[in-house]
Amino acid sequence: MIRGMRFFLVAGLMAAGVPSQWAMAQTLRYSILMNDAKSGAEVDTFGEGGRIDSTYEFNDRGRGPKVEAHWVVDASGLPSRVDVTGVDYLKAPVDEHFVVEQGQAEWKSTSEHGHAAAGSFYVGLNTPSVETTLLVQVLARAGAKGVPLYPSGVAHLEKLGEATVHAKGADGVEQSMHVTEYAITGFSFEPSPVWVDDQRRLFAEPGPWAAVLREGWESTNGELYDLQVKSETERYHRLAKELTQHPRHAVAIEHVRVFDSVHAAMVEDQTVVVSGERIGAVGPAAKVTVPADAERIDGHGKTLLPGLFDMHVHVQGDLDGMMHIASGVTSVRDMGNSIPVLTRLDEEWQSGAAIGPRMAKAGLIDGPGPYQSPAGIFAGTQAEADAAVNRYADLGYVQTKLYSSFDPALVPETIWLSHERGMRVSGHVPSGMTARQFVEDGADEIQHINFIMLNFLADKVPDTRSTARFTGVGEYAAGIDPQSKEVSDFIALLQRHHTVVDVTLNAFEDMFTARPGQVAPTFGPVLERLPAQVQRGAYTGGLPVTAANDQTYRDSWAAMLKMTKRMYDAGVPILVGTDGLAGLMLHRELELDVEAGIPPLKALQDATLVAATVLREQRELGSVEAGKRADLVLVEGNPGENISDIRRCREVFKDGAMFDSGKLYGAVAIEPSK
Repeated sequence: MIRGMRFFLVAGLMAAGVPSQWAMAQTLRYSILMNDAKSGAEVDTFGEGGRIDSTYEFNDRGRGPKVEAHWVVDASGLPSRVDVTGVDYLKAPVDEHFVVEQGQAEWKSTSEHGHAAAGSFYVGLNTPSVETTLLVQVLARAGAKGVPLYPSGVAHLEKLGEATVHAKGADGVEQSMHVTEYAITGFSFEPSPVWVDDQRRLFAEPGPWAAVLREGWESTNGELYDLQVKSETERYHRLAKELTQHPRHAVAIEHVRVFDSVHAAMVEDQTVVVSGERIGAVGPAAKVTVPADAERIDGHGKTLLPGLFDMHVHVQGDLDGMMHIASGVTSVRDMGNSIPVLTRLDEEWQSGAAIGPRMAKAGLIDGPGPYQSPAGIFAGTQAEADAAVNRYADLGYVQTKLYSSFDPALVPETIWLSHERGMRVSGHVPSGMTARQFVEDGADEIQHINFIMLNFLADKVPDTRSTARFTGVGEYAAGIDPQSKEVSDFIALLQRHHTVVDVTLNAFEDMFTARPGQVAPTFGPVLERLPAQVQRGAYTGGLPVTAANDQTYRDSWAAMLKMTKRMYDAGVPILVGTDGLAGLMLHRELELDVEAGIPPLKALQDATLVAATVLREQRELGSVEAGKRADLVLVEGNPGENISDIRRCREVFKDGAMFDSGKLYGAVAIEPSK
């Protein structure tokens, strides 16, 4: 993922800078790719006296950073001065500075201010990718002891592999370059990979969605990404062998509270027996016969629930799989991704070679253009749209998802064909349509609460392809009366059409209410459990606001919660999905559903049986019943009374395989829940 695309991972994905032995000035240029199309550039100039000047900019559907960065590096390779200005991914101001003077280091930005003794490495919050190679240089010299980081943590370097890549130059002559893959640990949830040349200068950060590559070498992205995936996969396969338990006998969870998702109720003092991949028995503890050789788990004070569903994810790799399972999420629905990425991960997770949830897939279709999605298939004609639908159907996808740049004129036939092929249809409401028109054309589901609000703002926000679909809601949603006739008529339409809404509240809470220097609300409950460098990203804020519109944005966020409750009260199915950090954000989404006014038991029902029913999996999943697949999560406490107890995962079952939640979290540098 490119720096800045996910603020809560920015610090974790950063690395660093410039070898001190570069004596002569030189300039290196990089292309920033989104879905293999160029969307921006980085230009790095290395001058005398350890000075590095860099510009960095890319466009992701109207979002994306634009910064200028300047470093001064001392003889040991450590930055002695860093200055970064511009705007971040959400266009909020960047004003970040670091300096070492008289043995003391001080750093200050819009989100943090700190100082400490000199001698550690400063990793910027919004710095370009060139910073990576500076840290690689310093780490290579440091060896096994690693390098301390500001404000805390220690980074280490591991060599993963090497390759010689080939590409045609501007003159048509083939050129080659030897490159090495390193992994930097100590930043994020997993090792952060980077490819460098033989002078340890940045060569590539490859990827299927987003990538940074040396200019002229863009064609090597796929080759390097495949090699990178190979090393990552080997790591997660080792972890799967270490952390997956395959019980040889039945497992009995005794005297446990069971969530009855069919009736949205808690049933006390139950015993549940897991036999192989299935639930063998469920009933009162006094009546269920436990096999003599069964492994017994004491369920006193705990609650057993069906495995949770996250109905809006974009999985990036095996890290996501580990975090989902650790959090009790045993099923996900991917809402738009690279077909090869999903195919690989699905095969790994279902075979048990790596740890991850079962996966339903939605095929994203967007129109080509400056605001096109970074993933999916692009269709500008009806023939192209029909081909996309048929391709997804042939691959076994459960639905199509139409995106913001999709031509509204193509919507009716695309929906009709999707239904003919047995797939549901959902989406961002294509720009130029309202949610009402989208539903009337046959859409089964709407993604994101902001598109519900935009239905009533068509005159104020006519183009919803860019960040206006966020800022426009921030400016005007507070003025929408949820009890008005217009809203009532729209909700009645949703009811008549049995439309489902995937609200993803957590994706907007920080956008509208997080402020620089304050802990983002979505991260507050888990902040101390996260790696130190990731914690820094929780203070960076959301959408840019001013004193004049700060309260307006907060009021608009409150209006989104009220609209969610208004739809719930009317019987519109509300899905629990995140579009955010794997696993942990599903817990926050459930908390926000409850904050909106949905009773905890109903929110849990939405995250289990309702989700399974939407995916047509209710005969196998979604409830704790004998004969169903053993997808279960055991949590401390009672989330039916205190929804936040859903965070206190202890044991997770998927198809009868057992996982210790704390050990899975520990493997990805997250402290277990208490």
